[in-house]
Amino acid sequence: MTALDRLSRTIEARRDADPESSWTAKLLAKGPEKCAEKFGEEAVEAIIEAVKGDRDRLTSEAADVLYHLLVMLAARDVSLGDVMAELERREGTSGIAEKASR
Repeated sequence: MTALDRLSRTIEARRDADPESSWTAKLLAKGPEKCAEKFGEEAVEAIIEAVKGDRDRLTSEAADVLYHLLVMLAARDVSLGDVMAELERREGTSGIAEKASR
């Protein structure tokens, strides 16, 4: 099991936790829109660090992006497994061909 799998399971386990004791539960209690907003904020921070060229800060922000992506997905009942299955479905397909098929 990867760190991403473990994180996904932890997020799911904290879905019904007390929002006063869990940041994940607090985010999920605020609803999918707030979870999406937080994901967007973290994505922008990662972009800023990528442009600056600060490798350590980009690494840290990328970890935040992955966490908030998983929270946002959980808020809409989309599992990491669902996303991985979609990636596997696309595997071996040119990005250009995949975009044209949408």
